[in-house]
Amino acid sequence: MQSFFQTFFPSFFVPPADELISIKINVGKLIRLDILLSMNVRSAKITDVKTIHALINSYAEEDKMLFRSMADIYENLQSFVVVELNGGVVGCCALQVIWSDLAEVKSLAVDGESMKKGVGTALVAAAVEKSAELGVAKVFALTLYPEFFKKLGFETVERDKLPMKVWSDCARCSKQRKCDETAVIKKLKTES
Repeated sequence: MQSFFQTFFPSFFVPPADELISIKINVGKLIRLDILLSMNVRSAKITDVKTIHALINSYAEEDKMLFRSMADIYENLQSFVVVELNGGVVGCCALQVIWSDLAEVKSLAVDGESMKKGVGTALVAAAVEKSAELGVAKVFALTLYPEFFKKLGFETVERDKLPMKVWSDCARCSKQRKCDETAVIKKLKTES
């Protein structure tokens, strides 16, 4: 049986999974080709809610992210994308439009065993792509890992440069008076 690539690209060679082959995706980061080919980035479904909840809240228990209730995830399910790898959901991310020119990457969570495989990169790339499709000019995130986002074309920005509406989640955060997150932003080329 031929693979998808062999059907449409007969001369395209897909190396064995144990060979480290990487390609550069549109956010500028290298991902192993074998992992990229087995990854499925898609919109979240009802059947993903429990996994999304577990991923997010595992980070929240370590004080690395805000908790999200099952009800909140159900209510905002249409804003989530997930990555499937080897038949299971291993990462999630939400995109929330804040204003006409600004959206936020939120709740970016990757299963520990899937770290360093490009899952987070694929999720952020999907959120950035969706923002561009919507015509949103800038995407930002509040993160404990600014270097990850910088590798994807984001720049550090002073938090007070973001509109007050951005800080609505801060009211729920135990660290609101001693925030340790860094604001990062990426300007997009959008089609009007």
